[in-house]
Amino acid sequence: MKSTHKLLNLKFKVMSKKLLILLFLASSATFGQTSMMKKANENLETITLAGGCYWCVEAVYEQLDGVVSAVSGFAGGKMANPSYDEVSTGATGYAESVQVTYDKTKTNLDEIFKVFFTVHDPTTLNRQGADVGTQYRSAIFYKNETQKKAAQSIIAALTKANAYGKPIVTTLEPLTKFYKAEDYHQDYYRNNKDQPYCQMVIQPKMEKFEKVFKDRLKKKK
Repeated sequence: MKSTHKLLNLKFKVMSKKLLILLFLASSATFGQTSMMKKANENLETITLAGGCYWCVEAVYEQLDGVVSAVSGFAGGKMANPSYDEVSTGATGYAESVQVTYDKTKTNLDEIFKVFFTVHDPTTLNRQGADVGTQYRSAIFYKNETQKKAAQSIIAALTKANAYGKPIVTTLEPLTKFYKAEDYHQDYYRNNKDQPYCQMVIQPKMEKFEKVFKDRLKKKK
């Protein structure tokens, strides 16, 4: 009987030791994953841009290497949870905007702005092509002084170079709140390439972007 108890105690100690080792390994793995996720998140930055119809802006940035996500939505107004129909009236103060999240180890704010000023016309007040209204204004919604100063710098450089032959009317506005647009507005170009608007308005912008930034496109999987 005593030998049986000794054997059981020995087995229990061995099992306890193995369990402690497994728990330690699991804890170490979890800590390692958490540290990696934290480090990855530290490399991410967001900037919110308005350059006319957000379908166009979103489609372009989704193809830029280093961009993690491009979300269509609304910025610049005051009412809570605006809908697309409400913003489309032009009376809410909101602009169709895209919140771009990018990996700072793969791209930077300077390149993000260069793309922005390449694929839309920053000289037309409250309009892009046939899209007219304050909701289609050219705007950069900055969330800190670094973004504001970077925006001021590139606008000053473009103005000095007379890059467009006309004054730049892009506004710099502090980002107070960004509201994501309805689901059917997300990835609109990718999901509706056969639509006339996509073919006549978005496709030319995509072709211009792909030509100018051909070395910076995401690799197709």
